[in-house]
Amino acid sequence: MTFQRKIKKAISGNRSALYELIDEQRDKLYRIAYLYVKNENDAIDIFQETTYKAFKSIHNLKEPDFFHTWLTKILINTSLDFIKRNQKVIPFENVEDYAKTEGNPLEARMDLMAAIDKLSATYKTVIILRFYKDFTVKQIAEILDCPEGTVKTYLHRATNQLKKELKEEDWMNG
Repeated sequence: MTFQRKIKKAISGNRSALYELIDEQRDKLYRIAYLYVKNENDAIDIFQETTYKAFKSIHNLKEPDFFHTWLTKILINTSLDFIKRNQKVIPFENVEDYAKTEGNPLEARMDLMAAIDKLSATYKTVIILRFYKDFTVKQIAEILDCPEGTVKTYLHRATNQLKKELKEEDWMNG
């Protein structure tokens, strides 16, 4: 069954088609949730809640081509709601998972992740979607429901904040 056909079946109420679509995105969705909460169990909870919300609201999806964007938006909002509900400092655990990028020493990756954690929720979202998940500016604008120019501004400001934060770290450690 083609992707478009699965989405149309899911919208019309076919639960197994929607399950297949979500299952195909499971790893990607989990990784995005994990970037927000830095905790395996919490990321799984967010993924499960996202799945539940998708099952409840799939009939509201108007354009099948935007399924991935729609699902990612649900996940991001669920992640942000989770963080707000828990009002806690997000622990920086399992840093080794983030350090497995070739050519980047562990310390640099740790500094970068710590700097990203200091960003506002909006800036953190655009950085994660753009640089960790390779979404385009247009896709990010659709997810955040804002103009592309706003996303570009957020990316610019977020990267400037990261540069400033990382330079301060270098200065303090050097």
